[in-house]
Amino acid sequence: MLKNTDPLLSPDLLYILAAMGHGDEIAIVDANFPAESMGERTVRLDGVNATRALDAVLTVLPLDEFVERPAVVMQVVGDADEEPETVREFKTSAAAAEGRPVEFESLERFAFYDRTREAFAVLATGERRLYGNVILVKGIVRPD
Repeated sequence: MLKNTDPLLSPDLLYILAAMGHGDEIAIVDANFPAESMGERTVRLDGVNATRALDAVLTVLPLDEFVERPAVVMQVVGDADEEPETVREFKTSAAAAEGRPVEFESLERFAFYDRTREAFAVLATGERRLYGNVILVKGIVRPD
């Protein structure tokens, strides 16, 4: 156990988040997502929804300030303009964690899969709501 650390951040997940470098990406995905076939580093948080997992990750992971859209979500199949509840929650969480509005990119389903395959790691949640998937681009921690 660690003080002041979200209990969802397991040793394996903390290692991955610390090992990621500037510009590396982590995908937080829902229960329907083919997580195990997407990346060599997969951590499971079954029973936890994607927003809760995102909140935990964002307590330690800075988002990249040098890219226009440091977060990426999957578009709704057949309606790219629809914004699911999960995506609205992701935007609220990211803004709260960063202390500023965060721009999100949206990708077509198979483009999102391709981008996830290139991610440093995949965090598989128990999220049962559809479109509970987000990719984060790691930023930097500035010196004191």
